[in-house]
Amino acid sequence: MRIDKFLKISRILKRRTVAKEAAQEDKILVNGKEVKPAYRVKVGDVVELLFSSGTLRFRVLELREFVKKDEAASLYEVLP
Repeated sequence: MRIDKFLKISRILKRRTVAKEAAQEDKILVNGKEVKPAYRVKVGDVVELLFSSGTLRFRVLELREFVKKDEAASLYEVLP
């Protein structure tokens, strides 16, 4: 699954276009490397989102095409 789609489905970012723009601006790191919007995320990848207010780190636990709003948080685990 593409990183921009995963961020939208998991509801970490509100829209896929926002995720795409973040990747194009080098604000998404996977396993310590900058990635493009088409990067194929895998279970176990550690993703970092760089925001002006701080950083969000999480590990991908599961990949699903569709998920209900209350189940979205089960796709990832927030890391310190």
